[in-house]
Amino acid sequence: MKKSQTLALSAAIAAVASAQATGVLADAVADALTGGKAYGDFNLRYETVDQDNSLKDASALTLRSRLGYTTGTVEGFSATLEFEDSRIVAGEDEFSVGPTGFHPGEYSAINDPETTELDQGFVQYKNKSLTAKLGRQVITYDNHRFVGHVGWRQDRQTFDGVTLAFNPMENLTINYAYIDKRNRIFAEAADIDSEDHLFNAKLNTGIGSFTGYAYLLDADTAVKDTSDTYGLNYTGSTMAGDVKLLYSLEYANQEADKGANGYEADYMMAEAGAVISGITGKVGYEVLGSDGSAYGFSTPLATLHKFNGWADQFLGTPAVGLADLYFSVGGTLAGGGWTIVYHDFEADESTAAVDDLGDEVDLSYVKKFGKNYTAGVKYAAYSAGDVAAGKVDTDIFWFWLGASF
Repeated sequence: MKKSQTLALSAAIAAVASAQATGVLADAVADALTGGKAYGDFNLRYETVDQDNSLKDASALTLRSRLGYTTGTVEGFSATLEFEDSRIVAGEDEFSVGPTGFHPGEYSAINDPETTELDQGFVQYKNKSLTAKLGRQVITYDNHRFVGHVGWRQDRQTFDGVTLAFNPMENLTINYAYIDKRNRIFAEAADIDSEDHLFNAKLNTGIGSFTGYAYLLDADTAVKDTSDTYGLNYTGSTMAGDVKLLYSLEYANQEADKGANGYEADYMMAEAGAVISGITGKVGYEVLGSDGSAYGFSTPLATLHKFNGWADQFLGTPAVGLADLYFSVGGTLAGGGWTIVYHDFEADESTAAVDDLGDEVDLSYVKKFGKNYTAGVKYAAYSAGDVAAGKVDTDIFWFWLGASF
């Protein structure tokens, strides 16, 4: 066969092979797009707020709808697209959402604004040891104390950026995230552009888990707003006969620049508990430290509702800091879970005017019905301390129904 004929035949074979490979890939992509999974969840919630101040009592009935679709996988790649909508139901709108300008200064705050937005939209690559995501996504680390999704609110918190989760060995996970936008819970009214770097590594051992982290935050605001937080956590459990003992310790140091001022504060947490006959009891002491009563340790990316009382009186740490001594007990009843929590709040660094920051009692009961439905009721009663602390007696009640598929 002549050389020219050989070259022509080789080119033809390569073209056919390329066309076949392209066709196979196109079929795989088509299968991934059509063979993915649709999902959704809905949360109908009634909330009331009664505060001992000049604001009118607040009430809200809102419905949050979330619909999403995750494609199948092609060569380790997949994509997720998810939308979220929150609506006021039956005209029950006697509440304020300060950042959005909804009824400002008229009612107590219930931070569930009406919104329709992209909740998540990301491309993912995953193999045996690495998971990478690029786009808008939920990011949570550990117990949400420093990085969470604020999922209690109807418009949860997500982030724009890239995340990497690396598992070099079975018991070790190393996480990194770069965030260039914080999509907060106030629709789009209070979103923040940023240049945040998050590092988190967790090692599971026979005596518990050890976590080290560095959260380097830089908000793009009119005045300088940065903080560098480095910390360590240890959490474990052991059996003592029929009793399961629980324990956790954590320490972090934070250096922050706010405007022209620099601050430094510490975070400390110690918690012990036991599970006896299905009843879990815990006692804990958490300190968000203060720098000379001028700055309080800050966790701006956290799921704050989960900590320091459900009445949300300490979503921002006071300048005097916060020391929270808490007790909790919980178990099951009639197929649902109940919880009782008591908090005693004090300043970390007292002043002549502020020492006692009040106390709070929290109650909840949540029950699942079948595979897809949930109902819950929750109550928080905060009693204010020193007048100069700027807090007032606050009672909040919630009832909700949820469905997911």
